[in-house]
Amino acid sequence: MNQDDLKRAVAAAAIEYVPADCIVGVGTGSTANFFIDELAKIKHRIRGAVASSEASAKRLKGHGIEVLSLNDAGDLPVYVDGADEITRHMHMIKGGGGALTREKIVAAASKKFICVCDESKLVDVLGNFPLPIEVIPMARSSVARQLVALGGQPALREGFTTDNGNLILDVRGLKIMNPVELESTLDHIAGVVTNGLFARRPADVLLLGTASGVKTMTA
Repeated sequence: MNQDDLKRAVAAAAIEYVPADCIVGVGTGSTANFFIDELAKIKHRIRGAVASSEASAKRLKGHGIEVLSLNDAGDLPVYVDGADEITRHMHMIKGGGGALTREKIVAAASKKFICVCDESKLVDVLGNFPLPIEVIPMARSSVARQLVALGGQPALREGFTTDNGNLILDVRGLKIMNPVELESTLDHIAGVVTNGLFARRPADVLLLGTASGVKTMTA
């Protein structure tokens, strides 16, 4: 099985966690796209979806699935999304696609967070994947200096603007031993909108695509 086959398998497995007649929280990225395609097969059983990005909203609408704002939908029973890295404690780095702020908002508003990944994303310690941080444009340089002081090597994601009109700094060189603490520290830097650590609100279930099938993991 190639990587797409693994992603497709976990996306199909995630459908089992979608209650009937509900509004579903939907993430962003390649694995989330496979989940959207699977969701289209049961669209008659759901009321609609809340998307974590404009790209996901477009794909959902293309399948004829109604997209609602979170303000209209209220709390969600389930949110399904991928991760760039995840540990066995369900702590994640997300934001490779630049949708981390909206992903974090929708995840926080959901009763259950189902993470769907292929086995290459499972790590012992977070930080090999660069940590994305969404920043207000005027604060880019000042935030970068504070990230250097924390031991990071920030780089501007060139030619990219988030759906919120902000910039992304991708930070290398961080060995993240305490993701909950670091998530809070980074969010307290003036000018940071949010960072790509999902540790204070980790995943509840990990569906991991492996060569021997989909494995289900919980914290």
